[in-house]
Amino acid sequence: MADGRALDEVVEFTSGLIRVDTSNRGGGDCRERPAAEYAAERLTGAGVEPTLLERTPGRTNVVARIEGTDPSAGALLLHGHLDVVPAEAADWSVHPFSGEVRDGVVWGRGAVDMKNMDAMILAVVRSWAREGFRPRRDIVIAFTADEEASAEDGSGFLADTHPDLFEGCTEGISESGAFTFHDGAGRQIYPIAAGERGTAWLKLTARGRAGHGSKVNRDNAVTRLAAAVTRIGAHEWPLRLTPTVRAALTELAALYGIDTDLRDVDRLLEKLGPAAQLVEATVRNSANPTMLDAGYKVNVIPGEAVAYVDGRYLPGGEDEFRATLDRLTGPDVDWEFHHREVALQAPVDSPTYGKLKAAVEEFAPEGHVVPYCMSGGTDAKQFSRLGITGYGFTPLRLPEGYDYQAMFHGVDERVPVEALHFGVRVLDRFLRTA
Repeated sequence: MADGRALDEVVEFTSGLIRVDTSNRGGGDCRERPAAEYAAERLTGAGVEPTLLERTPGRTNVVARIEGTDPSAGALLLHGHLDVVPAEAADWSVHPFSGEVRDGVVWGRGAVDMKNMDAMILAVVRSWAREGFRPRRDIVIAFTADEEASAEDGSGFLADTHPDLFEGCTEGISESGAFTFHDGAGRQIYPIAAGERGTAWLKLTARGRAGHGSKVNRDNAVTRLAAAVTRIGAHEWPLRLTPTVRAALTELAALYGIDTDLRDVDRLLEKLGPAAQLVEATVRNSANPTMLDAGYKVNVIPGEAVAYVDGRYLPGGEDEFRATLDRLTGPDVDWEFHHREVALQAPVDSPTYGKLKAAVEEFAPEGHVVPYCMSGGTDAKQFSRLGITGYGFTPLRLPEGYDYQAMFHGVDERVPVEALHFGVRVLDRFLRTA
């Protein structure tokens, strides 16, 4: 089991990484190198030799391998990103890059997304070094850049240009799963991610006839774009159940003693109450308009108008998604992928899922572990190009009233010290049995 020093170090490392401002504003505006060097130094201190890799100067990734005792076993990838979304200090109770530890809580941007997991990995590896422990499987560690944007400088770059570093990896774990979900009725649920919806960020372009704002104009690009955006925003996507979501609904229904009637999923979700939050965003594709850009002067009708849409599609749902967007945009608006990544699905009857579940249950026997599909995406998408099956597993035991999902990209992001201690113990337990 991870030693007492590991429990201290996971707090120290979470705080230390938060203090390194790795805000990713998109468009290449980020510098992860100081955080990469911080992680690499601590790996080196554990006798692990890290490799630092960059596609773009300052956008640094760290990769290292710990050799296991069974060369015939498939290697396991542990990965976490080093970048974070920006934070406005004026909005926060504590400075977002202070890494302050106050009243048993670590505060700052990245406390949950996801410098906490980076710190857990470092703490566990260093604990092994003090003990002289070697895992059964090779463990490949990757701390990546650019996850909060396109991943082109991070996991995408690693998967495309350095696949040799991941030789033998069959499975990977990263964000976001094995956290406590309190249902408000005394139950503690621990969802483990076994799937992700695909990413389909879209650019819509409408073209028309530029002209004076006071004149009649039947070819107004803004009007055409607005109509398409309205249709997309109002569209009711049909129900589509993937194996992971079907398993989640079945297990949740059993937990609540509800008949598993998958012919009326919306009614089933109503019966699940707050627990429906774990699956309701993943029973359908989705498309949400998010940005508009048109014109430069109020009395000038522009010849072009642009909108952006955050689209997500389920495993197996991309063809339906494309066909639906063709119909909703209509003949007067073109659309293209601004950024696209695959949907993922991992088996929930695999030995690895079983070991993830067992590790949580050992330290949270009161909890109920269920699979779920993430509504968003992670670096697991890029690593899937190498044939690596991904699970979301960043274990945290959280107190009631702590809104885990609100911490992602939210104000006053923070994580309890006890949650980090739980995470180290569970991660260590899983890796020793993996």
